[in-house]
Amino acid sequence: MVHDRSTQTVEVRPPARHALRLAYEPSIDGDPDAGEIVWTWVPYAERDGRGKDRPVLVIATHGPDRVYAVKLTSRSHDGDRDFLSIGSGPWDSRGRESWVDLDQIYSVHTRGMRREASALDIDRFTRVAYELQRRYGWSADGAGGAR
Repeated sequence: MVHDRSTQTVEVRPPARHALRLAYEPSIDGDPDAGEIVWTWVPYAERDGRGKDRPVLVIATHGPDRVYAVKLTSRSHDGDRDFLSIGSGPWDSRGRESWVDLDQIYSVHTRGMRREASALDIDRFTRVAYELQRRYGWSADGAGGAR
């Protein structure tokens, strides 16, 4: 699959402590917003040009045309400290349990988003935001650390 490099989803280093504000701001409007699960092409860890379409959870804004996100997987990671179960939801047509990868952070361009899948409920987003806060020292807005 050929992609315009300027709009590709890319893995990035986690922003420095206190450099990122996590907020729950879903708005099903065609744009990726914090708290939404969207589909985008995500490169494989080998960084060899391969990757696949997969769901990601948007966690914060990263400039005017990009957002920060963490990828989801349906492969079980029970007991793995780098993953957090968020259960199942409408983003997976087969109803499988999903796991958030807390260890890899992505920058998603708004034009690199394939589609909005759904908004994650605030309770599950708050659990993810809390784990990211603990791990990276980022700030969060309001209720339970996410809004």
